[in-house]
Amino acid sequence: MGEAIEPEEAEPLPGLCGLCGASVVDGTGVHAIVPDSSAIHVHDPALDGNRSVTACSTAHLGELQQHYHARPFVNAELWAGKIARALRRHPEGLSRERLVAETGLNLLQIDAAANWTNHRPRHHRHHRTTPHNDTPEAP
Repeated sequence: MGEAIEPEEAEPLPGLCGLCGASVVDGTGVHAIVPDSSAIHVHDPALDGNRSVTACSTAHLGELQQHYHARPFVNAELWAGKIARALRRHPEGLSRERLVAETGLNLLQIDAAANWTNHRPRHHRHHRTTPHNDTPEAP
């Protein structure tokens, strides 16, 4: 079985519009990569910070792109995601030195990620908003 995807990493199904949820038939959708500090790839760190979005039309793609471009890109959020991925791979835990090696982060970045995680609003830890509404969605 493959590695489970955490709710923060889950992306809309490739066959659905990320804005309205309409089915996108092969070849009819439009796609883009948008910056998103919450996007952490399951296996490839080079893809972290980029989210692939699919839409049923160029208008909906434009709205999705506006949503993600308006969202602040927070480096500490990205770093926290990299740490979370490393810790999922090593449930027994990692020393700070091993965490540096596993994530490619330095100690200042690791501390910033921990500070960001500990001080962000509690509701952000358990809910996320979708581009087409601002209502928190259960993970």
